[in-house]
Amino acid sequence: MKLSIIQDADLKDKLVLVRVDHNVVEKGLIHDPYRIDATISTLYYIVSHGGKLILMTHVGRPKNKKDGTINISNDTSVEPIVEYLHNKLNLNFKIPEFYVNEPYGIQDIDTSVNNLIKELKLGKIDGIYLPNTRWYRGEEDKGEWQERLANQLAGLADIYVNDAFGSWQPHVSTYTITKYLPSYAGLLLQKEINNLDKIFSPIKPMIAIIAGAKFDTKINSLKALIKDVDYLMLGGVILNAFLAAKYKISIKGIDDDNLSMAKEFVDFVQTNYPNKLIEPRYIVESDTMEGKIEGHYKIIDVKSLKAGETLNYVLDVAPESFNDPSIIEKFKSAKTFFVNAVMGYAPHFNDGTIALNELINSNNDAIKLYAGGDTLQELKRLLPGIYMKALDDSKFYMFTGGGAVLTAIEQNSPYGMEPVKALLID
Repeated sequence: MKLSIIQDADLKDKLVLVRVDHNVVEKGLIHDPYRIDATISTLYYIVSHGGKLILMTHVGRPKNKKDGTINISNDTSVEPIVEYLHNKLNLNFKIPEFYVNEPYGIQDIDTSVNNLIKELKLGKIDGIYLPNTRWYRGEEDKGEWQERLANQLAGLADIYVNDAFGSWQPHVSTYTITKYLPSYAGLLLQKEINNLDKIFSPIKPMIAIIAGAKFDTKINSLKALIKDVDYLMLGGVILNAFLAAKYKISIKGIDDDNLSMAKEFVDFVQTNYPNKLIEPRYIVESDTMEGKIEGHYKIIDVKSLKAGETLNYVLDVAPESFNDPSIIEKFKSAKTFFVNAVMGYAPHFNDGTIALNELINSNNDAIKLYAGGDTLQELKRLLPGIYMKALDDSKFYMFTGGGAVLTAIEQNSPYGMEPVKALLID
C-alpha cells in the first residue's frame, strides 16, 4: 500500500487545511499536551515549505447521539489549544466565529472567515484554528449536511493534510473532505503507521496488556491479538468480566452484556489458546467505588474463588500479582510489549498500574509500545519518571490514538481504516 504523503505536495503559497488530533482538552483545561506536541513536526514542515496553516480538531463529545443536538461550551472549545501553541511556540492563531443555530451547532462556514484568510495570506497571523469540528452539524452526519460541510471546508484551502491517526472514524474532517481537495498524510500519521509494524511484525516474544470498561469494544481486537502475540494479559472491567465468566462467580458492576461477551471470549481462549493468557493471581475487592478506604477493601486470591461466590467491586489487580515468578519470567524475557491498559479504577486504585509499568520498565531490552489516552495520562500521573523516559528513549513509542491502534489490529492493517484508505494512491 502506498500513501499520498505530504513530502510529495507543493506547499508554497498554498492554504493547507490540516486535520490534527488535539483532543486533549477536558473541561477547558489541558492536562497532557502530548498529542499537540506530536504534530509540531508536521506544522513546521508545512510552514517551512511555504504553506499557510488552517488547523482543525475535535474536542470531546458535544453531540447528543440520541437527538442530534450539539452542546457548544467552553468545556469543548479549542481556545486552550490556541493558547498552548502561542505559549509554547509563540504562534498567533485566530479562531473564526460562526453563527450557531441552536440546538444543532454550527450549520455553515460563513464568509466571516475571509478576513482571517486575508490576514493569513499577508502574514499578519500565523494560522487559523477552526472551532471544534464536532460543533458543526455536518461533521458526524451521513446525509446532506455531511456533503455541505465538506464542500465548505474545501472552499477554505488548496490542500488537505490528515495528521490525526487517533481520529479513525470516517467523519467529514477526516474522510469526506478528501473527495474535494488534494489530500496527503502528515508526518505524524506516517510515523504512527510505521510504528504499527512493530505490532504486526514484532520482535518475539511479545506480551500485550489490554484493559477497558466494555468487552464489546475490545473483543474483536482481543481475538486478533491473541492469535499473534505470545501472551495476553487483561485488566480493568474486562478482566473482572473474564474472571466472572471463567470461575462462574458474580462481581458487582458487571452487566449481562459484558458477562455474555466474556463467556464467549473464555470459550474462545480455552479452545484455541489455553496457554497464552496471563492471569493475575491477586485482585483487590472493595466495598465502595468512592475511594480506597481502609477497612473497606481486601486482596483476593483468584485461585480461592468458588463457583456461585459473589464479590463486591473488583477495582484493581493487586501488585502481589506482579511478584509471581512465572509472570516475572515472562515479562523479563519479552522483546516487545504493547500496553493499552490502566489496571485499576483511577484515581484511587493505582497499585496495579504502577506495578505493571515498573515491571515492564525493568526490561531494558524490550520495545515498549503504549497506546490510549487514559493509558498515557495515568503513566504520566503515576510514574512521571518512566513517562519522561518514554518521550526520549528509542525503546518506547507512544501512539496518539488507542482506539485507532486497536481498530488497525482488528483489521490486521492500518490501511483498512477509512480515513487512511482515502489517502492511498495507485
